[in-house]
Amino acid sequence: MKYVCDMLQIDIPIFQGGMGNISNAQLTSAVSEAGGLGTIGCGSMTPSQVEEIIIQTKKRTSRNFALNIAINVSPYTDELIQLIIKHKIPIVSLSAGNPVPYIAKLHEHDVKVIVLVASVKHAQKAEEAGADILVAEGFEAAGINSNLELTTFTLIPQIVKSVKVPVIAAGGIGDGKGLAAALMLGASGVQIGTRLIATQDAPFHDQYKNSLVNASDTETTIIGRSFGQRRRILKTPYSTKLDELEQAGLTPEQYRELTSEVNHVKGAIEGDLENGFINSGQIAGLINHIPTVEELFKSMMNEALNQIEQTSNDLKGLSYKKD
Repeated sequence: MKYVCDMLQIDIPIFQGGMGNISNAQLTSAVSEAGGLGTIGCGSMTPSQVEEIIIQTKKRTSRNFALNIAINVSPYTDELIQLIIKHKIPIVSLSAGNPVPYIAKLHEHDVKVIVLVASVKHAQKAEEAGADILVAEGFEAAGINSNLELTTFTLIPQIVKSVKVPVIAAGGIGDGKGLAAALMLGASGVQIGTRLIATQDAPFHDQYKNSLVNASDTETTIIGRSFGQRRRILKTPYSTKLDELEQAGLTPEQYRELTSEVNHVKGAIEGDLENGFINSGQIAGLINHIPTVEELFKSMMNEALNQIEQTSNDLKGLSYKKD
């Protein structure tokens, strides 16, 4: 845990997940200022759009932040790598594609590389390719998900056992108890996304935030299984329409168009839940208020510490004696 914080020059082992085209300087800088690792998700944005967010983020914070490139989502991966070098971004996370062609080049410029994985095999390959840190994401997570559908609780300990590099847990984590659980599974920290949406520092539509606060434990749904492109989103009028169209024989091309980042922006930024979707992880059922990022992180760290201490004391109080 401390090794990861020292490597990335952050205070606490909490990473922001990439948020595609709704990424912004305001939330990224708030996460970094609060001691975590803020992240700009490139999504399908043009290099000039991403560069503007980088510039604005640097104006808001002098702390380290990362750039996330979803390799198979962005048509500008090579240009974004050059942008990272130009602006001396110290940390990059690579997801949704093969990271191998990019890791060595990034290391040449002293960039720490985080790779998102969803299985033991993926983790081992990423480690062999030189990844500095792995983010292992379970199927509970928001947005585009692995077709393997492995859950966080089963995924983390298996990956931790199979590699030597630090592993960060993602998917289904949004409070201190989740952080404590991830650490007990062997993770060196956590990556969160959905919980950060419902914060005062996140410039998303109130409709999005309030939908998360009011969500129950069964409020998310998976779309895209028939196309091998699973995405977890919140149940809304638009998600119902997508599900009905998929069942009726939507083509892959139509599906990609209806779940493009244009429709993501409509839901998340404009609050139009009739014509746009909003990503959400299963953690939504635990969200019941909208704190600042700093307040959220303080509560997570305090709750995690208290939970670990309490559980340790409870275990010591049992009649069982370890060898």
